[in-house]
Amino acid sequence: MSRIGKLGIPIPNDVDINYKDFQITVKGKFGILQTDIPKVLEIVENEKILTVQLKENTKNVKALHGLYRTLINNMVIGVSEQFEIILTLNGVGYRASVKQNELTLNLGYSHPVQIPIPESITVEVIKNTTISLKSCDKELLGLFASNIRSWRRPEPYKGKGILYKNEQILRKAGKSGK
Repeated sequence: MSRIGKLGIPIPNDVDINYKDFQITVKGKFGILQTDIPKVLEIVENEKILTVQLKENTKNVKALHGLYRTLINNMVIGVSEQFEIILTLNGVGYRASVKQNELTLNLGYSHPVQIPIPESITVEVIKNTTISLKSCDKELLGLFASNIRSWRRPEPYKGKGILYKNEQILRKAGKSGK
C-alpha cells in the first residue's frame, strides 16, 4: 500500500462530499469540483474522515492509490480554503493589468500580451508588478500560472522575467571585459 494513500482526509464542516458511480463531487464555499475515480479504488467516509481503499493489490493500482488520495485532498482544501500563486514581474517596464476577463502584460515586446482568464480563477494585480492568482482547482491554477510565466521565463544573466514568489534564480557571470 501507498504510504500517502493510507492517510485519511479530514473533511471540514463546510464541505459536502458525494460519491456516486465512480465520480466524486466536492462542494464548498469557494466552488464545486468533481473527478472520476478508477473502478479499482473505493472511497469510504467514516466520522468526517475520508479514506481511499484498494479493491485489487497490483502494482498499477498501488500507484493510483496515493495519486487519487492526493487529488481528493487537494479538492477538499481548494473548496474550503483556495490555493494562491503569486507571480512577480522582474524587469524594466514590465507591468500587468486586469481588464474584464483579460490579463494584459507589458513584457518588453512591441505589443502588450493579452491572456484570457479562466472562469474559476481570480486575478488581482498589486503594484503593477505583482500578480496574485487564486482558485479552488490546484491543477488549473498551476497550468494558468505556467502559461503566464511562459511569456518571459527568468533568464540567468540579469534575472529578468516572470518569477514565482520566493523563487531564487541561479545567476551566471557574464562576459568579463579585458
